[in-house]
Amino acid sequence: MPYANVNGINLYYEDYGPRSGPAVILTPGGRNDTNGLRPIAALLSAHCRVILHDRRNCGKSDVVIDDEPSEQHSWAKEMADLLLQLGAAPAYAVGGSAGSRTSLTMAALRPEVVKGVFVWEVSGGPNSAAETAPNYYGQLITAAQQGGMPAVAATEYFAQRIKDNPANEEKLLSMDPSEFIAIMSQWRDTYSVPNPVGELTEAQLAGIACPVVLFEGNTPDEVHHKSAAESAHRLIPNSELRPSAWTHEEWDIIGQHDHTFPGIAATNRYHMKATFYSAQLLEFITKVEAMEPATVG
Repeated sequence: MPYANVNGINLYYEDYGPRSGPAVILTPGGRNDTNGLRPIAALLSAHCRVILHDRRNCGKSDVVIDDEPSEQHSWAKEMADLLLQLGAAPAYAVGGSAGSRTSLTMAALRPEVVKGVFVWEVSGGPNSAAETAPNYYGQLITAAQQGGMPAVAATEYFAQRIKDNPANEEKLLSMDPSEFIAIMSQWRDTYSVPNPVGELTEAQLAGIACPVVLFEGNTPDEVHHKSAAESAHRLIPNSELRPSAWTHEEWDIIGQHDHTFPGIAATNRYHMKATFYSAQLLEFITKVEAMEPATVG
């Protein structure tokens, strides 16, 4: 399996499509692996270089619990360094839900590696963190308090990380529970700050200069409240706001969390949405590429 060592962290990645085409890096929602984005990757790879990767603490990549301010910022910085290592920068940052936050964060923190941003179900708004923080961090803090690191390793989330990458078991079990609790608490508190989009401040969003397409979420879905995309659109100078690709009924049935779980991705309806996003993304890329100045030989 292909891994890249990025700042000492082994990140699992897959690289498809022509190296001469525009590069696209896809990031899934939640803290999920890349599997749910394979339909979109397959549709794009005939036209673009497509990079899938598992972020730290997700999928087959390393579990790393350190004193970084937050996972979101770590994901974005490591994604930027992965693009540089693969010779794929600048790229189009594409994703949904947590993938939208990570893509926008990379554009804010590392603008040199981002040519454009295309994101859907932008997550944020007044109650988004309150809905997701208990699942992201709260349950892990409780496990460590009640049973130490063996209990953490036995949670459904980390048991899957160990199954995907057996080396993660030793990484977890060697941690001091009090240190783990302190870091998880810090990540939870940073994640829970009431900014427009995850941990991004208004100033950071306003500083994003590349072209951006934002698909709003489905109100009354609190995790992807439409106000998050609306706020980002108001703040980001070169941005376009588009309505959600999902009806309220579809979202209730399929996508209440992030519509990237393998079971959801296998449905015909999800494949229809993958086709929808891919077509609009390719139009966006064509438009941005046409704006690039001609190279003088």
